[in-house]
Amino acid sequence: MGSTSAQNPEYNGSARVGRRDLIKRSAALGLISVPTMSFLSACASGGGGGNGDKAKEGKKTAKNPLAVNDTAQMEFVLFDGGFGKEYAEDAVKIYEKNFPEVTVKFAATQKIQSTLQPRFNQGTPPDLIDNSGAEQMDMGVLVGKDQLADLTPLLDAPSYDDPSKKVRDTLRPGIVEMGQFDGDKVWILYYAYTVYGVWYSQKALDSLDEQYPETWDQMLAVCEKAKKKGMAGWTYAGKYPYYLPFSLYPMIGKVGGVEVLDAIDNLEPNAWKHPAVKACFEAYYELYKKGYVLKGTPGLDHIQSQTAWAQGKALFIPNGSWVENESANVIPKDFDLAVSAPTGIDSSDKMPFGTIWASGGEPFIVPAKAKNTAGGMEQLRIMLSEASSKNFTGKVKSLTAYNGGTDGITLTPGLKSGVAALDKAGQNVVNPRLQDWYVQLQKEKIGVSGLGEMMAGRLTPAEAIKKIQGFADEAAKDTSIKHYKHQ
Repeated sequence: MGSTSAQNPEYNGSARVGRRDLIKRSAALGLISVPTMSFLSACASGGGGGNGDKAKEGKKTAKNPLAVNDTAQMEFVLFDGGFGKEYAEDAVKIYEKNFPEVTVKFAATQKIQSTLQPRFNQGTPPDLIDNSGAEQMDMGVLVGKDQLADLTPLLDAPSYDDPSKKVRDTLRPGIVEMGQFDGDKVWILYYAYTVYGVWYSQKALDSLDEQYPETWDQMLAVCEKAKKKGMAGWTYAGKYPYYLPFSLYPMIGKVGGVEVLDAIDNLEPNAWKHPAVKACFEAYYELYKKGYVLKGTPGLDHIQSQTAWAQGKALFIPNGSWVENESANVIPKDFDLAVSAPTGIDSSDKMPFGTIWASGGEPFIVPAKAKNTAGGMEQLRIMLSEASSKNFTGKVKSLTAYNGGTDGITLTPGLKSGVAALDKAGQNVVNPRLQDWYVQLQKEKIGVSGLGEMMAGRLTPAEAIKKIQGFADEAAKDTSIKHYKHQ
């Protein structure tokens, strides 16, 4: 896998950069990449010379829409994580085949920051970087210091497989938006794709003679039936309750509309006091009140809760698609792993059942001062082809940003279910940005001090909402952090 995460209990990232849970997780399905400890601003100081020998523009043709110089060297540095490097090496071979006079300088390392910081200082960065892992560079600093190239030319270029489609038209929902900060420019291309939701054993659900519940009354009925058979309805990472939003946030979006999530992300006054938030908090609190949460859950970490769930002690768990790989050693072969979009309240919900949270990870960037920016973007265009996407998915059991690329591949149960969930969602995919934009607020305050306390029975929903709104208001007034808003 390739990333760390804001969900990672060991991650103490800067408050303005984002999601990362997975440095210790090996090749999980669609991991998410997010910055770690704030990348030293010196690395993006803009100082240092040395980049006067930019590659001259090549001849623009149908096969070379980005006008890559067909004799200029291209340098590609990849994060060497659980996704491995073979998928990237395979894509490099295609680049070299298309430009036979070029030998790509390719390297894979886990030390992205310490390896590349001096080169950013000197103005001699590589042409393409997979900016991931424990030493991930701070995206906020890179963008703020104008160190990244705008990837709009790549997105507007003809796709590798179909010249009648732009690259942007072949991507999964939310990928383009995730690469934006303020305005229309796109600074990051997230290559992997993660599905969040409620994970469960289809075998266990079948044993209850039940289908996945679409309304909350149905959810409570399923949990009651499970309880009578000695199985808890839910468990979650009690020590790290910022896992709860993986299903709670898209539920809020389903009930109240995406504008409720946007207002929360924007730190708008009273955003947490919306009726949809109140309804969803009360619904989750009902799980606690009715005894449907596995006893002892508040004391469990993510591994312990996933293990208890895999052992059949609880039916449902909120999580991301990496859980299939992370819990592979404890999930029984006949478990029949499945994921669903969150259950809603009832037919009055603003969005249909199937509304799900899914978003990109594994961030690729092209430095503004790279010698061969067109070459870096062309390498990404190749990687976003159907063949390269299939190659990645087949080798690392993860979806990519390319909207497809699974035909003919034998999918694992979780990956197959994730694909089905995305198909059902269609355009009803939400992408809350709170955990990207405000890590400390999301993890420690909303997660631990708010949701964690409520689900342990130490706060009522009304008290939790009041407390969380206070945290959000504090963050909105904090001039020491960069603030972002949906465009």
